[in-house]
Amino acid sequence: MCIAIPSRIVTIGDTTATVDVYGARREVSLLLLSEDASVDDYVLVHAGFAIRKIDSDAAAEALKLIKELIASTED
Repeated sequence: MCIAIPSRIVTIGDTTATVDVYGARREVSLLLLSEDASVDDYVLVHAGFAIRKIDSDAAAEALKLIKELIASTED
């Protein structure tokens, strides 16, 4: 199963962006994104590509569920 991770854009270059998830930052490609993105937008990231913008409420809910899932596997 694959999962796309909601990530907040912190910087944008020509075709890439630096995103943040739980304090971890990485560079992702914007080439598959069908709409313009801005700093502080949330995008779903899969395999190093931003694939879709999502609103901050949806991102917060997904990140909360991911955090709960991780916590449940640590016990």
